[in-house]
Amino acid sequence: MVMPMHRDDWLALTPEGAIEPDLPILDPHHHLWERPGTRYILQDIVADTADHQVRQTVFIECSAMYRAAGPDELKPVGETEFVQGVAAMSASGGFGQTTIAAAIVGTADLSLGANVAAVLEAQIAASPQRFRGVRHRAAWPAREPISGEPASAPHLLLEDDFRRGFAQLRRYGLSFEAWTYHSNLPDVADLAAAFPETTIILNHLGGPVLGDDDPDTVFAGWKPDISAVAAHPNVVMKLGGIQMERNGFGWHERDEPPSSDELIEVNRPWYEHAMQEFGPDRCMFESNFPVDRASCSYTVLYNQFKKLCAGFPTDERIAMLHDTAARAYRLPLAAELDG
Repeated sequence: MVMPMHRDDWLALTPEGAIEPDLPILDPHHHLWERPGTRYILQDIVADTADHQVRQTVFIECSAMYRAAGPDELKPVGETEFVQGVAAMSASGGFGQTTIAAAIVGTADLSLGANVAAVLEAQIAASPQRFRGVRHRAAWPAREPISGEPASAPHLLLEDDFRRGFAQLRRYGLSFEAWTYHSNLPDVADLAAAFPETTIILNHLGGPVLGDDDPDTVFAGWKPDISAVAAHPNVVMKLGGIQMERNGFGWHERDEPPSSDELIEVNRPWYEHAMQEFGPDRCMFESNFPVDRASCSYTVLYNQFKKLCAGFPTDERIAMLHDTAARAYRLPLAAELDG
């Protein structure tokens, strides 16, 4: 997964200062990796978040730094070990006031069924104070494959072996990150109904992908499926992640990156429907950096989010920007950090 991580000259063509810089933020979704030819490490996320008051962040798995040896099912534990080290560096205070990777979400092959317990135990042992949940990607396109993106098995979330593995999450007090495409949302609703006591965190607004379809057509299909997922109180929504190239809005192809107002003009209906259906206490704004960095800067992205929730009461804005994520990932609330 090679991304244009460092488009600094291009991003600088649309400068914005951070609005309302004192609003507390917990970014519940970013990645870290170092691979041949591409890297996004502690110093990069610290630099990107500098304009806003980002108090804490949550790392989400991205298939990085797996172990080279040992059983295949345990190789992803290497990623947690890597991020645990990054988190310790951040916690030293030597890289600024933001606590990077205050919580860690790794991966495990839930299709192992009950045997996944050994993997979950190894993940928790690798980061006993930070490991919070598992993302087992379940995104498969309804029609043609998405270029450069591996697809999961169709209807993975409905498979018996997967569900036997999923059942282990409650035993260990772990949440599940649902990374799907919009065509997979009925399966998410079915999973939520089957496991009402396990928190499911829906990534990236449910993964709307335009492809060759008209955006209005995709929106019309996505909208009721989001409402159906929101009917399950154990599901929490991540508001963001639709600046990715795969979504099809084409921001990365422009001569200049979009401003926050330009993002809002296109994105508002998607965000507002999700906010209405889930409510502020089950919504959290996410950066999905550095993947969304292909389309806009971190400052522009969070300016968009602050503008989107500007009409809400202060406590509900703080919920969507910080406290909903803090509750979902068992981290300090904004008021607790203020002491």
